[in-house]
Amino acid sequence: MTDEPPKDEPMGRDLMRYDLLTQDAMRGVVRETLSRIVRDGLPGSHHFFIAFQTGYPGVELSDALRARYPDEMTIVLQHQFWDLKVAQDRFSVSLSFNGIIERLGVPFAAIKSFFDPSVPFGLQFHPSLPEEVEDRAVQSGGQGPARAPAAMPAERQAGDVVSLDAFRKK
Repeated sequence: MTDEPPKDEPMGRDLMRYDLLTQDAMRGVVRETLSRIVRDGLPGSHHFFIAFQTGYPGVELSDALRARYPDEMTIVLQHQFWDLKVAQDRFSVSLSFNGIIERLGVPFAAIKSFFDPSVPFGLQFHPSLPEEVEDRAVQSGGQGPARAPAAMPAERQAGDVVSLDAFRKK
């Protein structure tokens, strides 16, 4: 073994895809947080704002909600949500919209932001493109969907927003 990069690989090219690995880990924080809520309920004053792309493949919404929110939707998990279920690649929950209970299904890859104003703590994401999901599934031997790299939000909310772009070389 030598300390030199292989001749066919340019220096500095991230072949490990640390951006995607980190994105997976950050989405794991959301998944674990929601799993704890399923198991133990919401502790103290914790509650969550979750923004996601409504047109992302696999998002499950009624036609009425999709028409009302064609691009993006933010939901709040606080006092009135029911039947929260968390899977490896998605969560589903029932919420009330103008007195009508609606069931939503959201792939973690569709999430744009997760924010708990009680602490405050937040995460920002760029939802993966469907072809990135497919590429990552192939690269990982078909074991689950991929997540896209994190990105610095245009406007930061109060609190600790975790993003890796601030640490990347320009």
